[in-house]
Amino acid sequence: MLEDAGVGPEAVAGERTALLFATVAAYAPSNREFIEARGGSMYFPYTAAAAVPAEVAIEFGLTGPYEILIGGAPATMRAIARAAALLEMGACDRALVLAVEVFEECADLFVSARARLGGPLVEAAACLWLEPGEGTLSFERRSGKPHVGETRRRLGEMLACEPLAALALARETAGDGPMCVEGAWRRETARLEWSGSPYRTRPRAA
Repeated sequence: MLEDAGVGPEAVAGERTALLFATVAAYAPSNREFIEARGGSMYFPYTAAAAVPAEVAIEFGLTGPYEILIGGAPATMRAIARAAALLEMGACDRALVLAVEVFEECADLFVSARARLGGPLVEAAACLWLEPGEGTLSFERRSGKPHVGETRRRLGEMLACEPLAALALARETAGDGPMCVEGAWRRETARLEWSGSPYRTRPRAA
């Protein structure tokens, strides 16, 4: 993300950067470390979900607002909506929406639910940098049959990472115009739509 923006880590460090983290399974390694008593650094099981975002916050010096959402694509879309709310309230100058999924450490847990997941499980990580802009953002939970988007058909099942991957693919085809993403997790279906572009136009080197 920093390379894409053409800046260094100092651009996001400090208390004015919010970090919102979404995942289904990225805390599995830390959780298993505790359950199986492997002698690691995990002493309290309820902190397992915070292991990945905590490492990111320490690495990049992020000390602003901090939220963790557990669930698939709708959780990430909710994280984006929450980030927009924090920006609108003036609680931060920028918000990073991070999604990470790992499966190797918890592959056995997905066996029983495999029929409910489409495509191969794909480990992924993605981060969206948001700042105040002119566009408007709407998030809504929807009922009905879950939507299977082009992202999942092209790239596989990435759970919480799917909306961010969908935005990246849409950016390639739609450029900086309005965008819409949909996703589902268990019995929840959600839709996120921008009336303006979620991306800031930046100069590129010749």
